[in-house]
Amino acid sequence: MHKAIDVLFKLFEGLMVACLAGMVVMVFGNAVLRKLSDYGVVLFGGGITVSEEVSRIFFVWLTFVGAVVVARDGAHMGVETFVARFGPGGRKILMLATNVLIVVCCAVFFWGTWRQTPIHSGNYAPITGISMIWVYGVGFVASVGMGLVAAAQALRIATGRISEAEVRKFAGEFEDDLAETPKGRAE
Repeated sequence: MHKAIDVLFKLFEGLMVACLAGMVVMVFGNAVLRKLSDYGVVLFGGGITVSEEVSRIFFVWLTFVGAVVVARDGAHMGVETFVARFGPGGRKILMLATNVLIVVCCAVFFWGTWRQTPIHSGNYAPITGISMIWVYGVGFVASVGMGLVAAAQALRIATGRISEAEVRKFAGEFEDDLAETPKGRAE
């Protein structure tokens, strides 16, 4: 099961790279074509109109799929100064509460995306003509992805399978910080 999840997240990372590369090629290509048209060399009418719309769609997907990947890595922003004031038991309780709140927020996000689906599937992008569900539908991917990550972590906390290193990371105590102090504790 872990191998399948690792493969899925590698695919997500590949999708992020493809979106970023596509954005760079399209935006840079359009900039070059527009600059060339300033000098009288007009190719593709001075720019590729579809590239502006497609690069925006890629940016949306890059952002939301990236949020899922970052959630798995536990790299989202947190309020570590508050969490660090608690001992290991309190940190686990806060970590569990945080993950439960994330699951609730993801459920609301999924429900909202579901409710908006009929509206967006009937709307079409003005230049490409693709259904706008391809833009707004990324809410399904993000809400399910982040919700499953948070639910899995909450389950590991509740069953006592969370490592102390993960709890320390949640409190902002990273291994590099711990190695610098002689007692092994962050100051």
